[in-house]
Amino acid sequence: MIYFTPILLIILIYFIYEYNQFIKLKNRIQQSKSGIDVYLTQRFDLIPNLVQCVKAYATHEKEIFEKITSMRNEYMKTKNLKDGETINKDCNTILALGESYPDLKADSQFLSLQKSLVKMESQLQAARRIYNSAVTAYNIKLHSFPSCIIAHLFKYTEESLFEKETN
Repeated sequence: MIYFTPILLIILIYFIYEYNQFIKLKNRIQQSKSGIDVYLTQRFDLIPNLVQCVKAYATHEKEIFEKITSMRNEYMKTKNLKDGETINKDCNTILALGESYPDLKADSQFLSLQKSLVKMESQLQAARRIYNSAVTAYNIKLHSFPSCIIAHLFKYTEESLFEKETN
């Protein structure tokens, strides 16, 4: 019995340690997901300025602007990261319109907005990598022995990696 108590204490300490590790990893995932959301929101806040700037030069592309604006508003309501990626793709269409309008390409406001969007895309890519790294660490812990026993006890489930849609 004397040897049994220290063993139980060691098992209890290990159990608590492993549980706390899962909590830490889940919080990292949430934090990195929030980071993606912040960058998407910042990028989408640039959209109205970009639309106003380009609208004067490209009046016949009105439906593109309306579609992007409505998608942006929908994203702001739902915060669905996959929808945010679709909007990013459509934003690139607006930037491509700049190539069709030489005066627009020279407009300082358009160039500034274009640089901001390119910078935001770079930050989004970094945020996606951080998220995927956090998810990978969590999933490895989830499937590793003996931490998988604790994961099973508390019904932790595997998280999905962020994959950019390719349409």
